[in-house]
Amino acid sequence: MDFDALNQRFEDASPAEILRWSWDTFADKLAIVTSFQPTGIVALSMLRTIAPRISVLTIDTGLLFESTYQFIDQIVREWDLDLVRICPEQTPQEQAETYGDALWQRDPNLCCQLRKVIPLKKALTGYQAWITGLRRDQSESRRATRIVAWDARHENVKISPFARWTEGRVWAYLESHGLPYNPLHDQNYTSIGCQPCTRAVTQDEDNRAGRWSGSPKIECGIHLPDPTRVEG
Repeated sequence: MDFDALNQRFEDASPAEILRWSWDTFADKLAIVTSFQPTGIVALSMLRTIAPRISVLTIDTGLLFESTYQFIDQIVREWDLDLVRICPEQTPQEQAETYGDALWQRDPNLCCQLRKVIPLKKALTGYQAWITGLRRDQSESRRATRIVAWDARHENVKISPFARWTEGRVWAYLESHGLPYNPLHDQNYTSIGCQPCTRAVTQDEDNRAGRWSGSPKIECGIHLPDPTRVEG
């Protein structure tokens, strides 16, 4: 697969065009991974027409907001999604017995590794490609996001159809199409993760400032290179 040519081709393409190419290319070996945030909702809305039975994966850490669980259940029911909930090997209580209470405070990288990174890697085995909601405007670490790329961590193709979109464009699409969203966004939760590691942001803060607040951590790890992999 010529990734340079594909990225050149898709740089000015719409997300719907990219999603349609993704389904035409990978079919049932394609999955979308979403936390049901605005970009994911837009993608799922488009996929209802393009690929209504696509596998939808979401990481259920066992530590999400109750509002998030209710919102996921609502979308799954109303849109008849083929949802796979990816769960860690240990419940939060079992993790506390092994690693101590509130691991997310003492070692958030390890907590995310156990509850997100490792479970997703296992879940993506067997899929040739996966769709993400990454956008270049989300953070400095995502500025260079390619629309189509080889994902060495999961050994498959990673597709980011909304890489070129902005936060404003996503919300404009949501509003113009009457799409639902997590009510926490109305309480200034601009980026929503696990309840213990997410807070609302103030008007002058970056959209992801509420994630792992007080820590230098800026990514859960699923979009970072695999540190155990040696490139040859």
